[in-house]
Amino acid sequence: MDNPQTLIVGTGAYAREIAYLSDKPAKLGGTSLFWLSGFMSDMASTKATALTDFAVRHGLGYTRFDYSGHGRSGGDFKQGTIGRWLEEARAVFTQVTQGPQIIIGSSMGGHIALLLLKTLRREDPQAASRVKALVLIAPAWDMTEELMWRKFSQAIRDEIQSQGYHLRPSAYDAPYTITRDLIENGRKHLLAREPFDPGCPVVIIQGVQDADVPAAHTRELLNFLKGKDVRLIEIADGEHRLSRPQDLDRLYREIESVM
Repeated sequence: MDNPQTLIVGTGAYAREIAYLSDKPAKLGGTSLFWLSGFMSDMASTKATALTDFAVRHGLGYTRFDYSGHGRSGGDFKQGTIGRWLEEARAVFTQVTQGPQIIIGSSMGGHIALLLLKTLRREDPQAASRVKALVLIAPAWDMTEELMWRKFSQAIRDEIQSQGYHLRPSAYDAPYTITRDLIENGRKHLLAREPFDPGCPVVIIQGVQDADVPAAHTRELLNFLKGKDVRLIEIADGEHRLSRPQDLDRLYREIESVM
């Protein structure tokens, strides 16, 4: 992977160095892709790398970055929260990207994508106007509450409250460290099934066999995303990562459909 550039987000004790890769579209004013990774994933993942190759082949710009505590960025993963990672996504979007953007969020990145657009529409309409579409892959909306806390046993909840974290087994890598700060801060950033009009097309791609972000969880999005162009595409044999060649081909087609 190319050597990334860095951006400082936050000040004082809260400052962290965020690593990113970015390139402009071939045509002035052309469209770019803005990638948001999932929990404990990074910008060197299969989908992030494949999307960069897709962007280059089609003359699109792209930007991908690592949240603090992930990949090449600084910071301690155990200090990470939805609020911190949202702040970093906003900083990279507003300070690094230019022109029209298609935001692509995977798993937790889907949650961050929705929060980012919602925040920009409220606080920075000019930046929000550059978001031309969202493409969400197995979006873990309200991840910390719906997919973590509410599904944890009482013993796990007690462990998080007493020692401040729980090591959650993962099928992909080392155990996930779920901290009390992650859960408590997450409650300040819930979509909470409140109606939200994204003001742009939204395409959701979901694997029906996904054990991490169940299809039923994703289907609920259709109940409170009130835009005129919100589509859910279910892949019958798809699992969570959706990074097989046929999954990537479908992702490429959907990006082209919203361009």
